[in-house]
Amino acid sequence: MPFSPINTLFLDVGGVLLTNGWDSTGRKKAAEVFGLDPVEFEERHHLTFDTYEQGKLTLHDYLKRTVFYQNRPFSMDDFRQFMFSLSRPYPEMIELIKSLKNKYNLRIAVLSNEGRELQIYRIQTFGLYNFIDYFIVSSFVHLRKPDVDIFQLALDVSQSPPQSVLYIEDRPMFVDIARSLGIEAIRHESFEKTKAALASFGLVS
Repeated sequence: MPFSPINTLFLDVGGVLLTNGWDSTGRKKAAEVFGLDPVEFEERHHLTFDTYEQGKLTLHDYLKRTVFYQNRPFSMDDFRQFMFSLSRPYPEMIELIKSLKNKYNLRIAVLSNEGRELQIYRIQTFGLYNFIDYFIVSSFVHLRKPDVDIFQLALDVSQSPPQSVLYIEDRPMFVDIARSLGIEAIRHESFEKTKAALASFGLVS
């Protein structure tokens, strides 16, 4: 088997394996489609979304606070399905990670901020459970990036020393935090750049 000093990958989901689940672009589109006041919707979102991502609110309660605090001419299920429909895969990245896992016998962990219902939908719809070993998700563990404790939990669950872990993440701050803990990290900007960066760590697909 080819050798690399890396035996574990930590991966963000949104922006790396899939599109972002519920970002500002998606919320803007939702406001247009459903006729919401975009300023009020965004303010209500920011007041409550961190709580949802930490697993302290259900998606139902998040939507009650942000959209269905008054009667609407559409149903909550309509809105939920719209939210879910925004998720799209990045097939090249998914296939690259699968290939590297098989070739180098890597452990793969998701390290993600995401609400429970959104994350479960994405895991099941795109078959992430087929190649990811651990899901360290904010709503599952009640910790949220940039909290250092969620990174430490991922290390504890995977039982991988920091120097054997490589983290792929699109947000610069989270890359910096990982590096401060001794975890190697790649800022994901494109498939080709990340593939080249992985090769520099001895992970060649």
